[in-house]
Amino acid sequence: MTELRTRPAEGTPEVLRTAAEFKAAASALAAGVGPFAIDTERASSYRYDDRAFLVQVRRKGAGTFLFAPEGKREQLTAALAPVLNDSAWVVHAAPSDLPCLAWLGLYPGTLFDTELAARMAGFEHANLGSMVAELFDVELEKGYGDADWSEPNLSLDLRAYAALDVELLLELAEALRDILAEQDKLDWAYEEFAAIVAEHAGIKESAPRTWRGLKGLNALHKSEQLVVAKLLWTKREKIARETDTAPNRVLPHRVLVEIARQLPDSPRDFARIKGVPRKRHGAGLQWLAVVQQAREIDRREWPSKKREPSRVPSKTVWNKDHPHLWKVFQDLRTDCEELGEELGMPWEIIIKPATLRAVVWAAGCPPQARREGSVGGLVTDESDIAPFLRDEGAREWQIELLQPILEEGLDYSSS
Repeated sequence: MTELRTRPAEGTPEVLRTAAEFKAAASALAAGVGPFAIDTERASSYRYDDRAFLVQVRRKGAGTFLFAPEGKREQLTAALAPVLNDSAWVVHAAPSDLPCLAWLGLYPGTLFDTELAARMAGFEHANLGSMVAELFDVELEKGYGDADWSEPNLSLDLRAYAALDVELLLELAEALRDILAEQDKLDWAYEEFAAIVAEHAGIKESAPRTWRGLKGLNALHKSEQLVVAKLLWTKREKIARETDTAPNRVLPHRVLVEIARQLPDSPRDFARIKGVPRKRHGAGLQWLAVVQQAREIDRREWPSKKREPSRVPSKTVWNKDHPHLWKVFQDLRTDCEELGEELGMPWEIIIKPATLRAVVWAAGCPPQARREGSVGGLVTDESDIAPFLRDEGAREWQIELLQPILEEGLDYSSS
């Protein structure tokens, strides 16, 4: 019978907020044994960035600790870095947690990612709740993942939810390690984990934002629309940063893009745009003023649509202009899907679809279709396959599996 666990077996820990509490908890963790189970709770739907507002750490012989970094980030780093850094970590879906931990100066020595391990082992549902239920017959409390973790006083239910995220993580890692070993995939998994560690080792702070990264920007084609989008984004970014508010809460992405697309001339035109701010009288007029300000900028300074050099053609262009080569890609994709089924894992773990498209185009791109920035022509024969895949970020276990498939399936006739 499945156990519904709403509270940690050892009780729900309090949230630690002071330097003295950090030091005491770090000493207790240092006295424990084995790897550290680590998780974070963030509030990017509410706050300006994706920093951690809660860090959960569990270790055998020490128990579970909940750390609140806000306002004491340097003190938390000073306490935890000597204990956690260069040690063995267990994290579920590590790429989502490691960046904000790196901003705190915390880095794993080695990693076991239970989410990736579960997918490599062939589990259909690799989320933490499903894995714990399937392997341990324990159902964890759900429903708080989207909570505002930046709130200063977390309820008992929220603290319990956070602690349960690491409650069985160490046991889950042990079970998955055994399963992967039985499937002869453990060494492959270790290669993947090491790559994740290396990828995050150099992170010190969040990557700078730019208006060019605005979601939906591709819908804008005119320079006037782009200059409006740029200034709207800049104003929104300033407000979001100064108030520590998620930009999408200041002005939703889709609304920003729609304002830039429609280019309203008057308050009446502006009011017709779906989703514009209406809660406070005149609240939306500041955005209309930005539209008018953008129009006053010298047209010679208006941005143009940025066209990044394409490494491979779009699917539509490729299929239309190079149908034979598109069929080569489709056939190789089928081969990779069959390999994934044979190995009991999603084929996308063996090779990313974008990498497969790249290697097919690198081998078969006709000389007349090669453009600046394209990978066309980089693979001229079988000896180029492994170096090309390596440059694309493929690991050695993946290259070993893919080499014979690509040797047989790639087409060089057009090149």
